[in-house]
Amino acid sequence: MPLSDDQPHTRTRLPVDEQPSSPPSIRQSRPLRTLLTVLVVVTLLVVAISIANRGKPGTGNGGSSADHAAPTAASGAGPAPSGDQPVGTTVNGIASGFPHSDQGSQSAAANYAVAIGSADMFRTDSRHTIVATIADPGAAGALQSRLDQGFGGDTAARYGLDAQGRAPKGLTFVSRTVPVGTKSTGYNDGDAKVEVWCTGLTGLAGEHSVQPVTANWFTLALSLHWTGNDWKLTDFTSRQGPAPMPGDQQAATADEITGAVQQFGGFRYAR
Repeated sequence: MPLSDDQPHTRTRLPVDEQPSSPPSIRQSRPLRTLLTVLVVVTLLVVAISIANRGKPGTGNGGSSADHAAPTAASGAGPAPSGDQPVGTTVNGIASGFPHSDQGSQSAAANYAVAIGSADMFRTDSRHTIVATIADPGAAGALQSRLDQGFGGDTAARYGLDAQGRAPKGLTFVSRTVPVGTKSTGYNDGDAKVEVWCTGLTGLAGEHSVQPVTANWFTLALSLHWTGNDWKLTDFTSRQGPAPMPGDQQAATADEITGAVQQFGGFRYAR
């Protein structure tokens, strides 16, 4: 039976420890979850930065990172290009005045390889000028005799040249050496031995040529001596290769080769 408004009401008070607790709010767990997410992201960023910086040279207190990253050439190895400018002086069109250093001797060897492999070596007068320019005075006589035998007579005739090293009318004789790299195989203040890996073009360019221009690969080993404030050639040998696999390219026409030889000049080489 329902109680009337006049009847007294009864209240029951429970002890404080026995008061019913309200269910945990979902909102109370969100700050903790957010904090954990931030910590995970920060940790991943730190790890990523550490991996990215691993192996990079430190600047330290002694200079820039470039100073610490400079490569050190091992004995017998070819150093990386240094960025040094080519020498600014020439004698008879050949670079001269090379630094008295290992890199200077390699620069001299590269430039002398170009001279030795040029078309001028097939003409007696220009060949003698080249030898007088690049050879050590004490070795010039022996080199001159050897190169006269190597480039004159039968060698010139084999390429279709006359006794003066001139090509037949309407044809262009091509002999050009391009150094690919150098390697020091021995160095001291007075003497240096340098190997120059080269590719070269040799032949007669033009219509009806029986000696078309072909490419070849070879290595020149040059011995140099420091004399007269410059590196000078005392001896050299040549061997074939190393040759890469030929590329899948269409050979140029005789006119294209002739035009390229006449239009594209060579370089001076330096570390």
